[in-house]
Amino acid sequence: MFFGFILAFHIKRNKMKQPFKINIEPPLLEDLVKRIAATRWKDEIENAKWEYGTNKTYLKELCDYWQKDFDWKKQEEYLNSFNHYKTKIEGTGIHFIHHVGEGDISMPLLLTHGYPDSFIRFLKIIPLLTRADDNGFSFDVILPSIPGYGFSDIPDEEGMNTKKIADLFAQLMTKELGYQKFIAHGGDWGSGITEQLALYHPQSLICIHLTDIPFQHALSKIKAPGKAEKKYLDAIKKWQQIDGAYAMIQSTKPQTLAYGLNDSPVGLAAWIIEKFQSWSENNGNVENAFTKDELLTNITIYWATQTINSSFRLYHEAIKAMMQAIYNPLVKLNPFDKTGDKTEVPTGFALFPKDFLSPPREFADRFFNVQRWSEMPAGGHFAAMEQPALLAEDIRQFVSKLEPMG
Repeated sequence: MFFGFILAFHIKRNKMKQPFKINIEPPLLEDLVKRIAATRWKDEIENAKWEYGTNKTYLKELCDYWQKDFDWKKQEEYLNSFNHYKTKIEGTGIHFIHHVGEGDISMPLLLTHGYPDSFIRFLKIIPLLTRADDNGFSFDVILPSIPGYGFSDIPDEEGMNTKKIADLFAQLMTKELGYQKFIAHGGDWGSGITEQLALYHPQSLICIHLTDIPFQHALSKIKAPGKAEKKYLDAIKKWQQIDGAYAMIQSTKPQTLAYGLNDSPVGLAAWIIEKFQSWSENNGNVENAFTKDELLTNITIYWATQTINSSFRLYHEAIKAMMQAIYNPLVKLNPFDKTGDKTEVPTGFALFPKDFLSPPREFADRFFNVQRWSEMPAGGHFAAMEQPALLAEDIRQFVSKLEPMG
């Protein structure tokens, strides 16, 4: 392991961050229970395999547990066992968890979640990464909530896209926390935000690690795609037609959908839970991958913070760049735009077999400086929740074997 290289980036942190404690008031929780009890349940045609969307039998079971047995305060106590902070960057309040590693040598690692999860995606992986290995090496873990998600502020104007979020997170790491350089990992929106960090803030990065390729690349026009790439791109088009309608709604008319989901906890649960069932390795039963408490803790965060609408708006912001990539990939929006460029930051990929689509290596090579390519034996889209040990070990292996830059 390149300890000299690591020590060059292990610097003193500042003390500007403000402690934050999660506290959802009882009246909100009481209102939630009443709303679940008052639900008008719809009929259902045979839907045992979720072909029509969220299965009614399971949804009723989950929401009955939510209403009668789910203990939010117990979950809140668990969440507050982590070190939460909040800071304001360029007028936006950013919530984040910050745990310093136990090792003599500890490298800063930014973890960025996606949709429809939240910062809880990475909670299982924190102790695995902050623990020192046999060489005394660990990670300082920094886990923010994306603006418009969880306990970060809801943006009050347009423009909070993946590039803007990357800018805010770069400032969080370098200016607020005092790290000169850091590692970044992400999945789903987290992969897109991490790519933007690599494109616009490469001087601040040691390397990046991803569990998928940002989706807009599959929608762009590819020059001379190989056989495996053509198969992948065809599969993406099919996936869009069958499973991608949610993204089109959220990117085009997010406000219309949000009214109902912000008002009905059962509607919110149905919309979110379908993705956890579809995108995880569960053999037809979502609870083979997640417990009811895990699922409902995530949904309750969306409900309590009223962030389903603002989580949708990130899709609306991203569609502008996606349309540029699809219809006019050779024309830059401005001379400083790096849309579609290849980053030279060393990149590792860990691909999990039950994620909705896995790209071939040559496709990733078009956009990233791929130095590690791991096809994992188990797990799906929410890898840090499903297979935390596998993901943590892949990150460790990638970083420990990385050659110093420059």
